[in-house]
Amino acid sequence: MPLEATMMIVDNSEYMRNGDYMPSRFEAQADAVNTIVQTKIDSNPENTVGVMTMAHKGPEVLVTHSKELGQVIKGLHTASLNMGGYIDIPTAINIAQLALKHRENKNLRQRIIVFVGSPLQGAAGDEREMVRLAKKLKKNNIAVDLIVFGDGIEEGESSVLKAFIENVSSADNSHLVSVPPGPHLLSDAIVSSPILAEDRGIPPGTMVAAGPSGTSGTSDFEFGVDPNLDPELAMALRMSMEEERARQIAEEQARQATTGASQTTPSGDVATGDADEDAMLQQALAISEGRDVDMGGEEPEELDEEEEIARAIEMSMKQDQEDQEEHKK
Repeated sequence: MPLEATMMIVDNSEYMRNGDYMPSRFEAQADAVNTIVQTKIDSNPENTVGVMTMAHKGPEVLVTHSKELGQVIKGLHTASLNMGGYIDIPTAINIAQLALKHRENKNLRQRIIVFVGSPLQGAAGDEREMVRLAKKLKKNNIAVDLIVFGDGIEEGESSVLKAFIENVSSADNSHLVSVPPGPHLLSDAIVSSPILAEDRGIPPGTMVAAGPSGTSGTSDFEFGVDPNLDPELAMALRMSMEEERARQIAEEQARQATTGASQTTPSGDVATGDADEDAMLQQALAISEGRDVDMGGEEPEELDEEEEIARAIEMSMKQDQEDQEEHKK
């Protein structure tokens, strides 16, 4: 885990009141700052974090070399009360460099993280001045990460901030992360970027990056979660998706079975009804002809040999009587 002293420069300009990042740009930035601070402190108890602003009346240091998240939260609350004006990136970076120079533990490596949610103005928009500043920081072994969002995202092929990162980076220790508006959280995009990869013990080669210029900050992983960062969450989401698919398949099969049964049942009923009607017609016809009728529900009596002979004689005598009566007529 890296041993670092980090200064974070937050944007507290008037542009941070916009609501294109939920619930607002400044609140999304504050959430991202808290995530970075907690990750840095958890990765190594010797790490320190500071916070400063770069707008309003001018750059101002709020917290220096602290290990307490509560102090950072208090500093962010103070920054939220002093919003306005325009950002001054070069001046803020120079002040952060001086703050890091006076760190207590000189064994801590130096890093500056800058949040940019406003348009580049003044010296910050001058590529020559920014490249000169980048070379100075590189000479002093200071790594810089730029997190741009909102109006800080540059359009077109030329990029001042990209040129700045390319000149300040040493052994790919600096990154540019661009996070466009969307349903994702700013903090989630940072967690999925190379900025916190080393603090989380993840090899840099496994992260989605684009060289020293960094990454877009958008997640290309399934469900929007990097399994290298949170394997348990990624597995839970994958299992939940598989269970949902199995449930939908079962419901579809049950629906098809119900539809097939409802289609076959009426035809069966009709066939049964037709058979019953035919049987009743046959019984009525037999009765009209004077024949013995099997009513279906009664089983034929079992007769022995003597009873069958007696029955036959009786039927023969009855038939003779009917013939005689017919001749008399």
